Amino acid sequence: MGEFILTLLHAATNTHILHLRSRTLAEHKPLGEFYQKLPDLVDAVVESTQGRYGELIDYPVSYYPPRETGLEELQDLKDYVDQTRRGEDIPQDSEIQNAIDEIASLINSTLYQLTFLK
Repeated sequence: MGEFILTLLHAATNTHILHLRSRTLAEHKPLGEFYQKLPDLVDAVVESTQGRYGELIDYPVSYYPPRETGLEELQDLKDYVDQTRRGEDIPQDSEIQNAIDEIASLINSTLYQLTFLK
């Protein structure tokens, strides 16, 4: 679970970096909204998990750099969340999965904006 959470938090940092590097408003604005909203959604997953199981999550020490574009970053993140959320290290309780659904929905919405609203 710690790796999953850390990856999501790194995605907020990476999209912030890509937001600052963007050369178009069509990329700048969606990435800005994404990196501002994601940490609160991740916080909800962590607090729900820690409250449900009564223990703090351990986090690995790692970092991955941002992809070349916001679109690549979000596509990779979508694939990662889709694959990882059903794994044995991620709680399958409905309230925790619903909180992860909120993150997946934000990713999907941002992908839509980056892909079609140019």
